[in-house]
Amino acid sequence: MAKTNPKVTARKKRVQRIRVKIFGTTERPRMSVYRSNKHIYVQIIDDMQHKTLVAMSTEDKNFDCTELNGKCEQAKRIGLLIAEKAKIAGIEKVVFDRGGYIYHGRVKALSEGAREGGLQF
Repeated sequence: MAKTNPKVTARKKRVQRIRVKIFGTTERPRMSVYRSNKHIYVQIIDDMQHKTLVAMSTEDKNFDCTELNGKCEQAKRIGLLIAEKAKIAGIEKVVFDRGGYIYHGRVKALSEGAREGGLQF
């Protein structure tokens, strides 16, 4: 049996606990966040139809981070861009799923950027 990093297994347990309580519907889809060491990813998911409606990350081709200093500023810009894409798709209200991460730093910056962009959660 392979050894697993205890931080990774603890986060997976937190994600499972959160997913029991948080569920995205067609009227109010789930905004899911994944954070790696270098990048941040966000998806707006309709759990009823099992489809990703909108997605954005710092690895996208149309995301330019040359003038941004630091990962928190990049996360905030991603929040603004996901809000723009969501408005185009007709989404105004979402349920925020922090993905088992602490609501601090890049996750908080992303959510604040999405709120500034016009998403409600």
